[in-house]
Parts: sequence; structure tokens; C-alpha cells
Amino acid sequence: MSSDMSLIVQPAGRDYGLRTALEDLQLGRWRSMRDLLWATGADRALRTSRSQILAVGAANSDAVTAWWKEEPDNSDALMMWARVQTQRALNASRAEVTARVLLQSIGDARRACRNAAQTLPNDPVPWVCRLALAQLDVDRRYMHRPEHWGDSPDALLPPGPWPLLWEVVHRDPDNREGYHRMLQCFQARGQGALDFARWTALKSHEGSALLVLPLYAFVESYRQQLGQGGMVRPLGFWTSDQVRYYADRALEGWFEHAVPDTDAVPESCSALDLNYLAYVLTASGKPGAGPVFNAIGPYATSAPWAQLSEGRRWWEHEFTNARDYALKQAYRR
Repeated sequence: MSSDMSLIVQPAGRDYGLRTALEDLQLGRWRSMRDLLWATGADRALRTSRSQILAVGAANSDAVTAWWKEEPDNSDALMMWARVQTQRALNASRAEVTARVLLQSIGDARRACRNAAQTLPNDPVPWVCRLALAQLDVDRRYMHRPEHWGDSPDALLPPGPWPLLWEVVHRDPDNREGYHRMLQCFQARGQGALDFARWTALKSHEGSALLVLPLYAFVESYRQQLGQGGMVRPLGFWTSDQVRYYADRALEGWFEHAVPDTDAVPESCSALDLNYLAYVLTASGKPGAGPVFNAIGPYATSAPWAQLSEGRRWWEHEFTNARDYALKQAYRR
């Protein structure tokens, strides 16, 4: 790999069909999105990941509305309507709109999810969307829905939207986004995130992308400590036995199974997962980042690099430096 390779900061990564659909969405066109979801077929993992990224691209346009009006019997259009309404509710929360506007947006999303789930009873996506909405229900004193505060399966884990997670895994046992949405919920509540991530990794099989989940929890924990002015020392945090252990598990348990050939990375392999693994391996000083950077190729994601960069504007420079060093080390071996 050339060290001067230009970066392509694009959530679709190597998924050419998804990149095309996103480009068309920017122009208000929906047919590429429809054709992509149809071609995805019964691959639930790919359907979940593609629809999530499409929803982010479609949330600020009327493309899905236009599709649904033209093809009201298309079940994928109904699913994407639930996706878009959910993304709009999450966007409204981040924009700090009034409580009335936010509750209206959440209600619209819940109705869209219910309609999609009734039409597509075996599809995990509507339940993933409902799980995503649970992160907006953060205070048990003013809970929105009782299913957001269900009992956990382990005494060491807090209550949460466990009933919704069980609905997801009943339809797709290894659903990556479902577990990430649970993690985000615990992060929003400020309790149990790292314990949940470790619990998930402990019960995950070899080759599962869920083995990367603890790395997301570590990155967010470190980011919060930095943001709160904590005296967290990078070397001490990233070289701890705990971080290095889970970095090894993600590398050996997931990456080496999911990407046996770094010149032929599967479309279903998350660009975010690759970038989080590369970051943590680099920060912890663990060997093995070279092949991960090879798998990333030019498809960098701003997270986690920009989140933890000393100068957010310079994260691409830091990514390139880390990549060049890792590749040099790999070639010396």
C-alpha cells in the first residue's frame, strides 16, 4: 500500500452499491436505494447495516417519502420509513429541540416501527429502530416506556431495553447494530456501558463482530474523561491489561476470521469496526495493526480518530501517521 494514498472518508467504505445509493440520495433519488435493498436479499446483517447508513443519508430529504408514495406496497420502503423516522428523532434529540417537538418525533418513529414490524414480522430492523429510541429514555423517574427498563440477565448489568434486544436477537442472533444500540443506551444513562460490552464479548463466538464492542466502550470512556477535564494519561489508559486483552480478542477472534485476505474485504465488514480496531491497537502499542490498515485501505472513518485527536481538524494526518508506522512495522516482520 502506498503511504501517500488519499483517504476516502465515506461511511459506505468498500460497499460500492451503497456508495452509489448514498450519492443518489443526495440528489433526492431513491431507485438505487430500492434496488440495493432488493439485491441484499435475505442477508440480515447486510440489510441492517446498509439500511442504517441509508437512513442517515435520507433523514434530511424526502426521498423515502417519495418512494413510499410511489410504491406503497413495497415492504422495504416501509422499513426505510421506520429507519428515517427513527434517525430524525435521534437528530432532534441532538439538536436539543423542545420536549414537545422531541416527543412528537419519537411518537412518529414508534408508529413507523410498529407498522414495519407488523408488515415484516421476521425482520430485525424495526426492532433495532425501537432499541435505538430507547437511548432517549434516560431517567427512570420519567420513563417513556417500561420495556426500556427491563430486568437484565446478569446481576452485574443494569436494567435496560432488554426486551427489545431479545426481539432483535430472536430474529438475528448476532445482530451487530442491536448490541451497539444497547451500548449507546447505557452510555446515555451513564451506567453499565463497559460491563455490558465485556459481557457481550464474553458470550460472542469466534468471528463475531461483537468482539469489537468493548473497544467502542473504551473509546467513549476515554473521550468522556478528556471532556470532563480528567487527568487521564493516554499511555496508562491504553496500555492497561484490560484494553490490551480486548484488543487482542478483537484482532484474533474477529478480524483474522472476518478478513482472511486483506485484498478481498467483505462488503459486510464494518469500516467503523476496522477503524476502531486500528486505533486501539495503535494506541495500546499492540502489534497487528498493519493488516488492519491494509483492510481499511483508503476508507477511513472520522470516528474514533477525530473524537480523540488533539486537534480535530488534523485527525486525517494522525490516521496517516499511524497507518504508515503500522505498515512499516508489518513489513519488517
